[in-house]
Amino acid sequence: MADTDPPDFRPPEPERSSFVRVVVLLLVAAAVAYGGWRWWEARRAAPPPEPVATAPGPAPQDGAPPAPLPAPAASGPQFPIAASTEPLPPLADSDARVRAALGELLGSKAVASFLQTDGFVRRVVATVDNLPRTQAPPSRWPVQPTPQRFKSKGEGDAQTIDLDNSARYTPFVLFAESVDPARAAALYRELYPLFQQAYEELGYPGRYFNDRLVAAIDHLLSAPEPTGPLRVKLTEVKGDVPAAQPWTRYEFADPQLEALSAGQKTMVRMGLVNERRMKARLKEFRAQVASGAMAKR
Repeated sequence: MADTDPPDFRPPEPERSSFVRVVVLLLVAAAVAYGGWRWWEARRAAPPPEPVATAPGPAPQDGAPPAPLPAPAASGPQFPIAASTEPLPPLADSDARVRAALGELLGSKAVASFLQTDGFVRRVVATVDNLPRTQAPPSRWPVQPTPQRFKSKGEGDAQTIDLDNSARYTPFVLFAESVDPARAAALYRELYPLFQQAYEELGYPGRYFNDRLVAAIDHLLSAPEPTGPLRVKLTEVKGDVPAAQPWTRYEFADPQLEALSAGQKTMVRMGLVNERRMKARLKEFRAQVASGAMAKR
């Protein structure tokens, strides 16, 4: 629970950029990771693009083991993508094309309500890479801020996550479950070379975005499923410069839960029912993204 509150002591909003909506993006990608690979391979002989300033996600700080990065593969990716010949614009000029494709898949209203479409491909790649880490910076997420605020009940060290808090996620769980896998397949097949280029620019030459996507999904699927009220505590955020009104944030009182990655924390925080529903959906999409029957080696 890394998000902080402004100095007026209002409760923080750990879900400011709702992870569930990012899961929707994972589902869109993972639903169809069987297109675009050979087209991109044909372009690898071209000069590499100029690197962007975005760096790989931060290293673990609280003992949360990140999903390991796939090792560079001399013989190719672990989960390769089948061929696609769809022409694409350069990554730096791809926003309009990506925005139009998302509108066709999800509807323009949903895109406007939920997504940050500027630099969308790079945002998705950075978020997928960071979800298994201790922090996933909201400034890089491809989603709009979540309405309403994080809810807890109780006082002092006796606070727990309010059971009503999970209701905030339910509409997005339903949204994730409504994504058409066949239409998502066409989208990912067309856009995969852009995701791969953005992943290499992030600092992973010789590695493959689809492999990282599978690792991130597996990491989310391994999130614990605690039952009963989850205790939280309000913690002051220490900074280099003393503040008249210090910033605060909620943390899990259980040190094992607090040591989870950013992605796993939010899986837990969305409530047991929603977590299990999302895991069921993620398993379906992982079967497609990692299936050898759907990839040409």
